[in-house]
Amino acid sequence: MVDKIAFDLVSPERLLISESADMITIPGSDGYMGVIRGHMPLISTLRVGMIDVSGGTTSGDQKFFIRGGFAEVNPDKLTVLAEEAIPMSEFDLAVLDQRISDAEEVLAAATTEAERAKAHDNLADLRMVRAAF
Repeated sequence: MVDKIAFDLVSPERLLISESADMITIPGSDGYMGVIRGHMPLISTLRVGMIDVSGGTTSGDQKFFIRGGFAEVNPDKLTVLAEEAIPMSEFDLAVLDQRISDAEEVLAAATTEAERAKAHDNLADLRMVRAAF
């Protein structure tokens, strides 16, 4: 277990996972990044996307949908505070399809370039998650 990194995923409702894993892939603000034991310390905002937990000590491999948040990485621990997090085993595709539809409406209604860019990125992230199914 020396090579594993401790990982906590917390949403406003509950602690979803607290265990050690070989690697966790998170949707950072600049793209997906893999976090393993010994990673340099950093704090990053998170985008809409998937968290992929590989080699968990108690639950094996797991995936979670998240809707933004923050990640704090230390050499021996990763903590994710998500705005929303749902285990993929509990995820409903109809909900995702509705979110994509809502994001398309937000993009169509955007009036400034900044609003359009943010809405476009959100829609692209949701479509990428949908494509993973």
